[in-house]
Amino acid sequence: MQRFTVNIKLPARTLTGALSPPNRGAADWGWQGLIAYGCHSLVLVVDANTAQTLQVLERHKGSVVKVKWAKENYHHNVGSPYSLRLASADVTGKIIVWDVATGTARCEIQEHAKPIQDMQWLWNQDASRDLLLAVHPPNYIVLWNADTGTKLWKKSYAENILSFSFDPFDPSHLALLTSEGIVFISDFSPSKAPASSGKKVYISSPHSSPSHNKLAAATGAKKALDKVKILISNEKPSAESVTLNDCLQLSFLPSKRNYMLLLYPREILILDLEVNQTVGVIAIERTGVPFIQVIPCFQRDGLFCLHENGCITLRVRRSNCSITGTPNEEPDADPVQELIYDLRSQCDAIRVTKTVRPFSMVCCPVNENSAALLVSDGRVMIWELKSSLSGRTARSSSSSASPLYSPVSFCGIPVGAFQNKLPDLSLDNMIAGQGTIAGEEQLKNSVLQEVHLKFLLTGLLSGLPLPPFAIRMCPPLTTKNIKQYEPILAVGTSNGSVLVFHLTSGLLHKELSIHSCEVKGIEWISLTGFISFATSTPNNLGLVRNELQLVDLPTGRSVAFRGERGNDEPAIEMIKVSHLKQYLAVVFKDKPLEIWDVRTCTLLREMSKNFPTATALEWSPSHNLKSLRKKQLAAREAMARQTVASDTEVSSVESSVISLLQEAESKSELSQNISAREHFVFTGADGQVYHLTVEGNSVKDSARIPPDGSMGSITCIAWKGDILVLGDVDGNLNFWDLKARVSRGIPTHRSWVKKIRFAPGKGNQKLLAMYNDGAEIWDSKEVQMVSSLRSGRNVTFRILDVDWCTSDKVVLASDDGCIRVLDLSMKPSCFRMDEQDLIEPAWCPYLLVPRASLALKAFLLHQPWNEKHSLDIASIDYPENENIKNLLQEQLNSLSNDIKRLLLDPDFTLLQRCLLVARLYGDESELHFWTVAAHYLHSLSQEKPSQPADTAILQEPLVNPLDICYDILCENSYFQKFQLERVNLQEMKRSTYDHTRKCADQLLLLGQTDRAVQLLLETSSENAHYYCDSLKACLVTTVTSSGPSQSTIKLVATNMIANGKLAEGVQLLCLIDKAADACRYLQTYGEWNRAAWLAKVRLSSEECADVLKRWVDHLCSPQVNQKSKALLVLLSLGCFTKVAEMLHSMRYFDRAALFVEACLKYGSFEVNDDTNKLIHAIYADYARSLKLLGFKQGAILFASKAGETGKELLTELKQPKEEVTQE
Repeated sequence: MQRFTVNIKLPARTLTGALSPPNRGAADWGWQGLIAYGCHSLVLVVDANTAQTLQVLERHKGSVVKVKWAKENYHHNVGSPYSLRLASADVTGKIIVWDVATGTARCEIQEHAKPIQDMQWLWNQDASRDLLLAVHPPNYIVLWNADTGTKLWKKSYAENILSFSFDPFDPSHLALLTSEGIVFISDFSPSKAPASSGKKVYISSPHSSPSHNKLAAATGAKKALDKVKILISNEKPSAESVTLNDCLQLSFLPSKRNYMLLLYPREILILDLEVNQTVGVIAIERTGVPFIQVIPCFQRDGLFCLHENGCITLRVRRSNCSITGTPNEEPDADPVQELIYDLRSQCDAIRVTKTVRPFSMVCCPVNENSAALLVSDGRVMIWELKSSLSGRTARSSSSSASPLYSPVSFCGIPVGAFQNKLPDLSLDNMIAGQGTIAGEEQLKNSVLQEVHLKFLLTGLLSGLPLPPFAIRMCPPLTTKNIKQYEPILAVGTSNGSVLVFHLTSGLLHKELSIHSCEVKGIEWISLTGFISFATSTPNNLGLVRNELQLVDLPTGRSVAFRGERGNDEPAIEMIKVSHLKQYLAVVFKDKPLEIWDVRTCTLLREMSKNFPTATALEWSPSHNLKSLRKKQLAAREAMARQTVASDTEVSSVESSVISLLQEAESKSELSQNISAREHFVFTGADGQVYHLTVEGNSVKDSARIPPDGSMGSITCIAWKGDILVLGDVDGNLNFWDLKARVSRGIPTHRSWVKKIRFAPGKGNQKLLAMYNDGAEIWDSKEVQMVSSLRSGRNVTFRILDVDWCTSDKVVLASDDGCIRVLDLSMKPSCFRMDEQDLIEPAWCPYLLVPRASLALKAFLLHQPWNEKHSLDIASIDYPENENIKNLLQEQLNSLSNDIKRLLLDPDFTLLQRCLLVARLYGDESELHFWTVAAHYLHSLSQEKPSQPADTAILQEPLVNPLDICYDILCENSYFQKFQLERVNLQEMKRSTYDHTRKCADQLLLLGQTDRAVQLLLETSSENAHYYCDSLKACLVTTVTSSGPSQSTIKLVATNMIANGKLAEGVQLLCLIDKAADACRYLQTYGEWNRAAWLAKVRLSSEECADVLKRWVDHLCSPQVNQKSKALLVLLSLGCFTKVAEMLHSMRYFDRAALFVEACLKYGSFEVNDDTNKLIHAIYADYARSLKLLGFKQGAILFASKAGETGKELLTELKQPKEEVTQE
């Protein structure tokens, strides 16, 4: 066990146990890198890397049902720093928004008194980063400002709302899962409640569809999937087809636009929302284990699934290489009929019992390569994905599922085989994206390596077992034991084991399985040993088996203290060890007490049958050890004098006798064979107080005091110094002052006094009393109450056991399975996270003060300092106080060795460094910005030399395109390919006329005229649209002719658009290759996303850029205010100078400066006076902001790069220190 520095000031903390059923969905893994989850009415915050509990938040009155970390999708600076914000909601309908680092509540929100069904922070944080949407049962959604607690709007719906999901591609879209179906809201905005009541669709449960019976056989599966025609319909399903909507979860897929996932116990359905049709089913065969939860990934098209046996599986979509033929041909005999998700990795299951079952799973949102499982018994298991390269190359793979490949790039930039890389950093660095393989010809000359994924358990936190508990703190700290003292708490549990906790860290130090039945009490006999007793359930005669064990903590050895005794006798009521730890009194239920010698494990005396049964007993603190020691010293001195006197005429025989005597003397000294006299008092059933003396191996009866008439039957006694306190069954406390010979009775009116204990420490006369319904602390000098705790009144739990852990802290065990260390006020409180001693330092820059966390970021980003890469904060000029420097150094030291190696690697480029630091800080907006920036800076700089050969340019990006999760930001060629595949799939799946028409429309827009005509000609003659579709087919086939027909069509199209038929008009314009006009009309009518889509699939890159630039201006306008999206669109267009200008105007100085550096490295700026001016302005402003952080060396570095603009700043910075400090 690690030696701790003596920390008498123990932090107030809570050790938690099993979770309660309402906590099932209350868990979240934030961008900040921490996991929060609910345990009864507490919220625990755990660091995922080191598996340590960092904070326990206590303020809720009811069980916590939801917790959600705030998003970090905004630019961080001193004004809006990295801070830990968390919202938690409970069964009473209260939402608390926490400042986790200090443990304080920022605001409390209450609307109704029913449990919150669901809540989410809004992900688009350009306008405000404090908005929280919550579902208040039965049918309200309310948008709150979570910083002030004000309600922005409230809206009710027709059915009960179960949960909701935001569309990750469009902040105005939202889907509600209701008791009857799904409601799609497309006009969500923070400023006002949605006007419409949403588009309602019904789900027919997959169980009523024929697919369910056939999914067992592999061949049957294909046919069955064709039968799952419609799942979503606008009509209400008939009563017999669907009894209850048993959909467990609904969520949008963040990896590609307009897809949604529905989770049922035995299948996951993937819906394409463009046609409201199932395009993928992941089903579990009959013997498989049902699903509980699924988390879709963003970086790659994958799903983390949790099963009922606690097994977490990762499924990744199979990439469809088969559609390589040109789309206008007849489709192949077996193209991919649907989205298939292959099982790629799974972790071990847990043993599920009646009380132990998996509750929920959370996944790391930053890296998506680890998941944590929460088990109902309070365990948190952290599983990490690890990738390993298999020896085979891409060609010779034989597995049925298409192989996964490792990506070419690391941290956004292609790397060579010998460069330092860390594939396990995140999911997108482990496996290549869907677009990497563009067909067979690339496989032939590829360097793609196949990877395998596996889960590894990297962290485990376990909770306390189920109550009841018996707790006892080790003997108090004194001046004598200060060298070896450790604050240790022993907890006896109902299954017979004793847990030993270290209270400075709150970690379990040892678990000792000692008894076979419930542990009823523990007494320490030294700092490293204790005696515990347990009693079995009584038989029909009322007799039990008593177990009394003496345990040595360092070795874990335990000895049956009473030898063979203990079978079939009355139960032990209590054991008490004397003050000098020499004697032990064992009190039985209906049997006289026994006095034992602790040191030799011998019975000194068993009281006679007619001796009264004790109801309460306490050893006296007074003894005669000092006088005995004096006598012993005197004897020793006499002996020494004798030897000195006879030294001269000593003979050899006598000297040997004397040495023997001395040896015997020292031996007895070692075995402490001096037996001091000790006393104890106990009360009989009649209330008489008996006083007995024990010395050596004799027990003498010395005095009896008649009972006090005002007291009932005495239940407990406490004795310290000259004060003796008695408690009785009616809640009276009687204080006896033995010196002054006076007694005072105090009625507390709290019923039975179960236990009273004096606080440790010389002259500390505080007293802790425990009752049936709570506890009180009294000051026995003044005889007045200090604080009180009452179940049901100020706390929800019942108290099971109490003890003092230091002179000013108490420890309480309660029936919610927790053990709390509290101060004298006994108010449950949270602590500041920075005051806590962690065994292992945890990387969490969010805990630093804002200036320090930003300075640390700058230190990591602008390596090397003074020409050398270093992670030692002292190596730079940072005039901050030592405490802050030490905290920063601790943070740097806590990084893993792999990450340190990357940061110290001189070949690790600036862009990669920016991406890595964004990941380390969990900064969502930076991560997206740098991913897109790195991709386009790199790919556009590659294209430059080969301007004339157009074909080269088209082929190049396809090798390693930006993944489709970035949607509109992808390369046009890859975006088109993806949309074509999507339409192919929709076409396979179509089942009704409506679907067919939607497919035909999409095909026309994509320019796939032949296929569109085929679909239009399928319309049956009974259909109302038969004539119309036939004519349209004729039009499409003949449209390539003369100019006049074109002008006619254009006129018709504009008329249609003017008369509200926008979609039809746009189609006609696309037919005559006037897609640019079509885009303009779409934008005029506010269909910005549709216009961008059309531009990417139909227009040349120049025309497309015009359309997207207009969209950028729209996004930047004050009423839309989505500047972060606008930045990304500009990056994808390669308008790097514009990006730098915009970053500067938004005052994102750090990002602007880094971006300019990266652009200069890649030569992506046209160098002229304007750009130079811009660059200098950016550097100067950044230098100023670094100066504000107190980061002097960084400020000087950037001021010196800023040319003329930074001159005066530079002189100001280089002035001697004194003047700078005066400012």
